[in-house]
Amino acid sequence: MNSFIDSIFAATASDTTLTFGHAMLTLGIAILLGAIISMTYMRTQPAYSHSFTLTMVILPTIVAIIILLIGSNVARAFSLAGAFSIIRFRSAPGDAKDISYVLFSMAAGLATGVGAYGYAVLFTIVLCVLMLVLKVVKFGQRKQASKLLKITIPENLGYEEAFEEVFNTFNVGHELRKVRTTELGSLYEVVYAVEMNPETNQKSFLDAIRTRNGNLDITLTMNPVTQE
Repeated sequence: MNSFIDSIFAATASDTTLTFGHAMLTLGIAILLGAIISMTYMRTQPAYSHSFTLTMVILPTIVAIIILLIGSNVARAFSLAGAFSIIRFRSAPGDAKDISYVLFSMAAGLATGVGAYGYAVLFTIVLCVLMLVLKVVKFGQRKQASKLLKITIPENLGYEEAFEEVFNTFNVGHELRKVRTTELGSLYEVVYAVEMNPETNQKSFLDAIRTRNGNLDITLTMNPVTQE
C-alpha cells in the first residue's frame, strides 16, 4: 500500500515521450481539479461571474496542455513563449481573492502537466479546504461594514458639524475624506468613510441626513471601502 502511494506522488514526468494515454489522464485530472477549484470559488464568494467560474475550470487544462507540449524541449519552450508574447490580454483590476484563484488554477495545471498527479490533487484539496475554513470562520472580516457616503449640501450649510448629531444618534463611525464644490459653487459634495453596525437601520439613517441637507442627493455605497 505504501509503495502504491509513493508511486503516485513520485509520478513526475521523467519520461518526456507524449502518449495518448498519458495525455488523456493529464487532461482528465486537470479538468477535475479545475472543477473543484471553481466550486470552491463559488462557495467562498458572495458574488461571482459565470465567465470567471468557467475560466477556473479551463485554466488548469490549458496550463497542463502547454506543459505537455513543451516537455523538456528548450526550443519548443522559446517558440511558445514568443507566440504568447504577441497576444494582447485584456487586464482589469479585480479582487485580490480572484487573483489568488487564478494563480491557484495555474499551479494545479502546472503540477498536473509535469505528471505530479498525487501532489496536484493533494495541494488542491488542502487549499480548497483552507479557503472554505477561512470563509466559515470569517477570517479577517470586520464586524462593522465600511461604506462610502456622499452627501450634497447647500453652500450655506457648514459640513463640519452638520451631521455630527446624526452620526452619534445612529452610532455610525465616520471620517471626512473629501469636499468639493459643484453647480458653480452653489453646492458642496462631502464624502465620508462610514462604519455601520449590521443592526443599523440604513433607511432611517439616510432619512435623518435628508432632513439636514434639504433633500439633496445622497449616495451610500454597498461595497467595502478600500483603505488608502
